[in-house]
Amino acid sequence: MKLIKIAAASALMAVSAASFAAKPTSIVFEANGENGEGTAYSTYMVKCSNGKKMELTAWDNRRKWCVGGMDSEECQKKQIKAAKKACKAA
Repeated sequence: MKLIKIAAASALMAVSAASFAAKPTSIVFEANGENGEGTAYSTYMVKCSNGKKMELTAWDNRRKWCVGGMDSEECQKKQIKAAKKACKAA
């Protein structure tokens, strides 16, 4: 019985810890730009639930979303997935 209570408490703490992770609360357009090769991109700021702000860049007519600047390798196909990843990194 004691083992079951300990296992249940551990599982509950793991679930509640994940729910406190920073999540995106807003995504705001900042500017358009071009890199040195002439490729156009857009910059967005993600505001996270922990109060931090992170940068997203959109490439290929907003088909590719990257966390950070143009040299980032953390890219996603969906804006919300990139925003969630940016807030986890914050």
